[in-house]
Amino acid sequence: MAFRPVEIASAALVALLLTLSADAAEAALRVVASMPDVADMTRQIGGERVSVETIALGSQDPHKVPVKPSFVTKLNRADVLVVQGLGLEHAFLPALLEVASNPKILPTGAAYIDASIYIQPLEVPTSQNRSQGELHPLGNPHFNLDPVQGKLMARAIAEGLARVDPAGASRYQAGLDRYTALLDGKIAEWEKLAAPLRGVKAVSYHQDLVYLAKRFGIEMVGTLETKPGVPATPGHLEELVDTMKREQVKLVIREVAYELPLAQTVAQRTGARVATISTLAGGLPGTQTYVDSIEANLEALLQAVQEGSAS
Repeated sequence: MAFRPVEIASAALVALLLTLSADAAEAALRVVASMPDVADMTRQIGGERVSVETIALGSQDPHKVPVKPSFVTKLNRADVLVVQGLGLEHAFLPALLEVASNPKILPTGAAYIDASIYIQPLEVPTSQNRSQGELHPLGNPHFNLDPVQGKLMARAIAEGLARVDPAGASRYQAGLDRYTALLDGKIAEWEKLAAPLRGVKAVSYHQDLVYLAKRFGIEMVGTLETKPGVPATPGHLEELVDTMKREQVKLVIREVAYELPLAQTVAQRTGARVATISTLAGGLPGTQTYVDSIEANLEALLQAVQEGSAS
């Protein structure tokens, strides 16, 4: 049976497309990201050259991520591991890496990408006295809440991807350039949007808002936790309420991973408003990306401040 030239050309085209698809699938780096923010940044920068899975969920407390057997499988098969860094993952990642048996994604490996390498950390403890609570030896690791720090995170991720996949270096640089331009535009918008937050006094549940507060001019007065990672005691709450009344604090910032009733009780006793934000992308509805998350947090804070001013 003879084939016509058109049929031969069509068959060749199909074969070529299948080959290209297979090559693309093979070229995609299997990336495991510890946190949703670095996962989204990796996708934005890497495009089709990366396939990204995430360990922590946006609604979870990053200090208490439950360990699952499926995480070990992901890490064992990973070509790359991207972490937020500064010890944020210390409660779950070291044990997972030990079991996963994948040397290239260990902290000493080339495929371990630390998004914190260009960050100038705040609140670096001068001692490791456990009586001070759950301190992070390298400094406060919640720098992702400041979008200017987000640009530094993106740079570290792009450089790490290029190190692991030199053939895609130009693509990663182009992805970084696009993402940085996006963040630059949004940061200019956010600075104007957040102007009413400057000088506002607030308390949070956990000591995780230092970078956000510094960027947007919020004055943090205290935390609902007695100390970092240490649950509130009645005595501490009484002192906090007294301080809030004295300092006229009208904003209680409740991170979505922490209980709402306690924040509401403190707000009711002090005439404050509660703003619910997330320390990770995806923690609030409709915030699957890093940009969405920053914007939703600012809108929540502004709404609470405006409601407080109107009452």
